Amino acid sequence: MPQVSVTIAGRLYRMACGEGEEEHLQGLARRLDGKITDLRAHFGEIGDQRITVMAAITMADDLSEAERRIAALEADVAEYQREREAGAASIEAIGDRVAATLDDAAARIDKIAGSLNAPRG
Repeated sequence: MPQVSVTIAGRLYRMACGEGEEEHLQGLARRLDGKITDLRAHFGEIGDQRITVMAAITMADDLSEAERRIAALEADVAEYQREREAGAASIEAIGDRVAATLDDAAARIDKIAGSLNAPRG
């Protein structure tokens, strides 16, 4: 299992990760470190543990909001798919009605043509 060294809040941590996930883990650590840096700039030195918890809660809130937005978008997509299916069914029904109307018209034309061609006595 690969080992990765990351720096978070000025401290070096050695972590294990899955094969091929090294860059992803390093990127996550950079994001957390950046959040801690931003919070320190805003709140000052309030203690490592407290600032780390604040960063984790802030990132969890961001994740929660992203999950809420994804769920809303998935609901929108599902609704659009239902509407598309209903539209396709409606188009098919219209096509069936047009075909039936054309069949009726053709039958009437045949009947009229037959009566015009019939011998008159």
